[in-house]
Amino acid sequence: QVQLVESGGGLVQSGGSLRLSCSASGRVFSIYFMGWYRQTPGKERELVASINLGGTTNYADSVKGRFTISNIAKDTMYLQMNDLKPEDTAVYYCKAVEYGANEYWGQGTQVTVSS
Repeated sequence: QVQLVESGGGLVQSGGSLRLSCSASGRVFSIYFMGWYRQTPGKERELVASINLGGTTNYADSVKGRFTISNIAKDTMYLQMNDLKPEDTAVYYCKAVEYGANEYWGQGTQVTVSS
C-alpha cells in the first residue's frame, strides 16, 4: 500500500505562483511513476504532469513552460506552478503507480486562480 497526501493548494491571483507537494508513505520503494492530475466539475480528470523512475517528465500542452514537476527520491513530489491562469482552477490530485500496476491517489487539493 502507498499513501499520498497533497498540500499547497489555495487561492492566487492570475499570474501568480503556487507549489504543490505530494508526500508518499508506505511501500514507496515500489513506485515507478508519479503524476499530477486535475479535475473540474463535470469534466474528466486530466494529466497535468508526470515523472517516472528514470526522471523523464511529461506535461500537458496547456501547462508547458509554466509548470515544473520534480521529486526527491520517491517520497516527495512537487509541482511548481507559475503564471497561473483562471483556467488552471481545479482540484489537483497526486497519483502513484507501483510495480504490478496498482494505482494510488491522494485526496486532492483545491487550486483557485482569480482573474
